[in-house]
Amino acid sequence: MKRPTSTYRSRRWRVCVLLSVVLLATAGCATVKRVAINKLGDSLAASGTTFAADDDVELIGQAVPFSLKLVESLLAESPNHQGLLFAAASGFTQYANVYVHQDADVMETQNLEKATALRVRARRLYLRARDYGLRGLDVRHRGFSQALRRDPKPAVRVTKAADVPLLYWSASAWGLAISLAKDNPDLIADQPIVEALIDRAFELDPDFGSGAIHEFLITYELSRQGVSGDPIVRARQHFDREVALTKGQLASPFVSLAESVSVPNQDRAEFDSLITRALAIDPDAKPEWRLQNLVSQRRARWLRTREDDLFAR
Repeated sequence: MKRPTSTYRSRRWRVCVLLSVVLLATAGCATVKRVAINKLGDSLAASGTTFAADDDVELIGQAVPFSLKLVESLLAESPNHQGLLFAAASGFTQYANVYVHQDADVMETQNLEKATALRVRARRLYLRARDYGLRGLDVRHRGFSQALRRDPKPAVRVTKAADVPLLYWSASAWGLAISLAKDNPDLIADQPIVEALIDRAFELDPDFGSGAIHEFLITYELSRQGVSGDPIVRARQHFDREVALTKGQLASPFVSLAESVSVPNQDRAEFDSLITRALAIDPDAKPEWRLQNLVSQRRARWLRTREDDLFAR
């Protein structure tokens, strides 16, 4: 196992010091305790960039559960902390996707029962992430989640540009949960809510997160209902925009288009080209995207091993 980077060790040392302050504060007044908890919450909420630059996918997979449980413990003491709610929504979504959902896909050909259990777990984690995202939006806009369930499109109109991160992660978590909900018609029926959240985020800040919303829509456009025009054309437009925003240095849009468009279209040549482009990216060229690129390239290599199964001969 590789050692954590010096930045990671420094971040962990700071968190441990702050945690000590929190423990000492439990014997003192409630105000001091709350201040200490919020300080620790701020530090944990800012730790995502350290994880993102790491070069060891498995190391991060082992570290994240502790961080997420610590976030939940702090939220029990400071339930309206915006940074912690964002960290929980984004953290549980990413952990569930990379370390549970994708593992289930790989496991399916080896052990269907285990793969099914992993997908059930992933769905639960996605819904936990969704609930934290909605809590964050409720803190910003009282009664938001209740209004969202009554009538999604008007409800999202109260949100502003500052809400885009929570809109995006709530929609991502919810949408991924729905993708694993073939046996849950009530959850499938929530798709218009997901659409309202992501469309509002796109309206407010279409290029958020170096094209994160565009990447969501590469996949989602293929299942969108009641919209005129060719969904494949829309998916390709989002792909082109994300590639432009990231200057072709992010592997994930190539993998997303290969899975969402090339495979359903049975376009093996395009699939090969996209996977090759994804694998050609140097993860070290953009340190802030290093972990994401390594995860996407792992997915790309697995897809390549399944190419004969994905395409008719």
